[in-house]
Amino acid sequence: MCSYFRMIKFSHTLFALPFAFSSAILAWRQTPVSLKDILWILVAMASARSSAMGFNRITDAKFDAKNPRTLNREIPAGKIPLTSAIFFVTFFSCVFIFASAMLGKLCFYLSFPVLVILFFYSYTKRFTSLSHLYLGFAISLAPAGAWIAITGAFAWPILLLSLALMTYIAGFDILYACQDMEFDKKEGLFSIPVRFGIKKALTLSAIIHFFSFVFFFLIHIVFDTHIIYLITVFIIGFLLVVEHYIVKPDDLTNLNVAFFQVNSLISITLLIGILSDELVRRLL
Repeated sequence: MCSYFRMIKFSHTLFALPFAFSSAILAWRQTPVSLKDILWILVAMASARSSAMGFNRITDAKFDAKNPRTLNREIPAGKIPLTSAIFFVTFFSCVFIFASAMLGKLCFYLSFPVLVILFFYSYTKRFTSLSHLYLGFAISLAPAGAWIAITGAFAWPILLLSLALMTYIAGFDILYACQDMEFDKKEGLFSIPVRFGIKKALTLSAIIHFFSFVFFFLIHIVFDTHIIYLITVFIIGFLLVVEHYIVKPDDLTNLNVAFFQVNSLISITLLIGILSDELVRRLL
């Protein structure tokens, strides 16, 4: 079982899950949120990510086997048979569909196109440098999905949280892709670093993260949050600056710190900030 968790990097669920919970907290203003809702959102998020990452590992197995950085991943290393990986993806896809059904009829209907969107990401780097933005878009469905799960309908304000997540994910995925630039060039794969080089890629990532900050700030205005959330936004802005400060065009040694530790901290900070702000709002 540990091999499967390593295959899908289960700990990375921390990047998007706090955004889904934050969406549920914002939706709480309109509709009561039960522990059952939170549980099924958790199951839906974890299963969707598990199936999507498993699918990605299957489709990328031939590339992973050639890349020195990834050749020890579970499928190319032979730790997980391909047939077992396919069963894993099928099982968690079914879990996601079931969890969506538990969250409502609309969520159930939407679960099928959501899976298609998530799976399609694995092919985008074969034909477009915008694969980072597509990944951000695919993951940004989480806040919108959580909102629909709680309220039963879509509302445009939650798009701000989805756009914040989209640009946040796309920005740091560009950073992460820098370490594979030479390999991707050799294999004919597309990415922002391949197309523009590492220096320009880092600049584009910073610009995209600036828009993340803008969307986080707009949430404060549209949802009329209090000072706690506003402080949270500036903490997130500081963390984004730190992320880009520690990654240099000629020195990518801190890339894993930026990708794992800083990004996890940003997501958790957002959730704590939105929850604290909402609790204070209810007390006033």
